[in-house]
Amino acid sequence: MNEPQTLVDKLWSSHTITQREDDAALLWVDRHYIHEGSFHAFSQMKAYGRAIAEPGLTFGVADHYVPTRGRGHAIANPEIAAMVHNLETNATQSHITLFGLDDPRQGIVHVVGPEQGLTLPGLLIVCGDSHTSTHGAFGAYAFGIGASEVAHVLMTQTLWQKKPKRMRVTVDGHAAVGVGAKDIALAIIAQVGADGAQGHAIEFAGSAITALTMEGRMTLCNMSIEAGGRCGMVAPDATTYSYVKGRPYAPSGAAFDQAVEAWSALVSDDGASFDREVSLHAATIAPIITWGTTPDDALPIDARVPDPARETDPVRAEYLRNALDYMGLTAGKNCDRSYLHRLLHQFAHRGFARGGRCPRWTCQQGAGIDLAWLIDCETTGRRRGPRPYFPRCWAGMGRFRLFDVRRDQRRHSSVRRALRLDHQSQFPRPARSRRAHALDVASNGRCCRGQRASCRRPA
Repeated sequence: MNEPQTLVDKLWSSHTITQREDDAALLWVDRHYIHEGSFHAFSQMKAYGRAIAEPGLTFGVADHYVPTRGRGHAIANPEIAAMVHNLETNATQSHITLFGLDDPRQGIVHVVGPEQGLTLPGLLIVCGDSHTSTHGAFGAYAFGIGASEVAHVLMTQTLWQKKPKRMRVTVDGHAAVGVGAKDIALAIIAQVGADGAQGHAIEFAGSAITALTMEGRMTLCNMSIEAGGRCGMVAPDATTYSYVKGRPYAPSGAAFDQAVEAWSALVSDDGASFDREVSLHAATIAPIITWGTTPDDALPIDARVPDPARETDPVRAEYLRNALDYMGLTAGKNCDRSYLHRLLHQFAHRGFARGGRCPRWTCQQGAGIDLAWLIDCETTGRRRGPRPYFPRCWAGMGRFRLFDVRRDQRRHSSVRRALRLDHQSQFPRPARSRRAHALDVASNGRCCRGQRASCRRPA
């Protein structure tokens, strides 16, 4: 009788070609997503005089450095323009399918794959980006790789890897209104720590997980790396099959029915052994925000900012003082009333958020919110930039003073840090105000003088 296997075990064994004495396995890659930052790998490949092994399994998306506005004009930054041009040239020469800037299907690489039906249960997916774990929401084994590994996959369609440990995170029960996948992820990180899943492949399970939409599962798996995990995944089910069915690259007709039958086996067997088990109850999770310099510095939205004066451990107290000073927060104040002044809600038809539940719940519960900026993002086939947008169902929220925001209006510094508005041209930074930019973070985790980086995680 075969030993019970986890989902990770099944995906790993089905892609293993051979194994070395050091336990590293040569894995077959089903999907390789590349972006304009992959030009180093193409240079390495050309230096060896090699060609792409499987151009039909390689898909390019211009998404990492491209501008979000002004798509009808030439890219102003010459370095970025060159990167995009190189991607187009390499894709043409290597006969790779490219979702370029002039393609209405173009978007975030980890959204384009699922949208187009390229991301499917049971596949091994890699990309030169750490958030490739997003695709694990479909029951795929997906993880980010480095530049040299990208070149190896281009030339061989294989990759040497050592098998990670197996970790199962079970979240049971019903989540409260306004609690989304981002909150579940931050609650998990707060419990296990920002490196608590280091070296592990995480399988998310439980009734609260299966109740999530595919967009929610994608968010959850996307954030698995924030806990130090190698990747995250959710076993495919009826929700997965419903999402995949009818997508351009997905199986259709009888082939789809056969695929569903095969995908149904992609679950952890009863009695399968995990290296670590973590359990949470969804009813105990509230909407969460981060207050410090790591993802595990998280609190429910109705909690208070930690007070170093109440901390008995001097090392921990010093950390709290530095973190609060860095973020510009005051110890002991309510999170919801003191710092949550603005809401940025994204109607991400091409992203991971759906509907208006989170902002609506927050506005009903917190009295400190006085303004919201709602963005209706681009949808497939319709190119629309961000603009103020108020659904009719939110008309009754006028009593919360949710109004449009002028482009020249000065915004509270904590809002800019939380929403990273300085990164987006549609939210220009007021004169003489501080700038939050991830590239300004020094090696000690702090920013350059007068600057802060945001630990706010995607909703």
